[in-house]
Amino acid sequence: MDRLEAMSLFVAAVEAGSLSATARRFGMPLATVSRKVSELERHLNTRLLNRSARRLTPTAAGQAYLAACRRILDEVGEAERAAAGEYSAPKGELVVTAPIVFGRLHVLPVVADFLAAYPEVDIRLTLSDQITQLVDEHIDLAVRIGDLPDSSLVAIRVGAIRRVVCASPPYLAAHGTPQTPEDLAAHSCVTFDNLSAPATWLFAGGKSEITVPVHSRLRVNTAEAAIDAATAGVGLTKVLSYQVAAAMRSGALQAVLREFEPPPWPVSLVHAGQGLLPVKLRAFLDFAAPRLKERLTQAMW
Repeated sequence: MDRLEAMSLFVAAVEAGSLSATARRFGMPLATVSRKVSELERHLNTRLLNRSARRLTPTAAGQAYLAACRRILDEVGEAERAAAGEYSAPKGELVVTAPIVFGRLHVLPVVADFLAAYPEVDIRLTLSDQITQLVDEHIDLAVRIGDLPDSSLVAIRVGAIRRVVCASPPYLAAHGTPQTPEDLAAHSCVTFDNLSAPATWLFAGGKSEITVPVHSRLRVNTAEAAIDAATAGVGLTKVLSYQVAAAMRSGALQAVLREFEPPPWPVSLVHAGQGLLPVKLRAFLDFAAPRLKERLTQAMW
């Protein structure tokens, strides 16, 4: 039995929740994957997986063995990367994740420039607004917006973004410019599900925060739609500064209630930081950090 292969199949089966998905990932027949996992269980003389019609889940023994397998496979992978020269020259694949809109507007251009500068590095860029687990999902680097929880991850701050209330000049001319958050009660608003609760908006009020109800004339699920609707004069909207920077610079939208904005959210490059960093990751950090800082400075207008 190839112990490392069996460990890899077991870890993949737990992560995918099924043997069939594991078989597709490794390009193996389902029967082969099932046999190899069963051989591993017989070798250990214990059951590692609970098998049901819906999903595979690890047993108590399987949970402990899963953690050990991940550690062993990571160490083997690191040894192979070192032997292949990944720690002496930037080469290999780098896996990066970022929020969808921020990634498209700011991370992707930096990635394109990096690829031109480092022809031996390939990048897999995943844009998602879901928080991913770097170690479990084998991600080298994540771009995170917002305060970070305490963890073993290493974070490099590259800037900050604001939460901005804005509207089109024609709307403000017709309905007046709100002077305090409470004035929003008399205004139409375009709310964006992913940023905050649709019925209330958060503002800074001295040393505390205040929450005010808003009338949602239009509720959307993307920042682009909220910005387009506000530009069309539907009402005020609240989005992130980088999302609306172009509309602000062109004069299509105008910021209001600036003195009541909550504290900016930090933008960070986050990585696991365990052991010696591969040169490809260090090269990307050194390349991307100053460029993202510059782009975010420009986006703060």
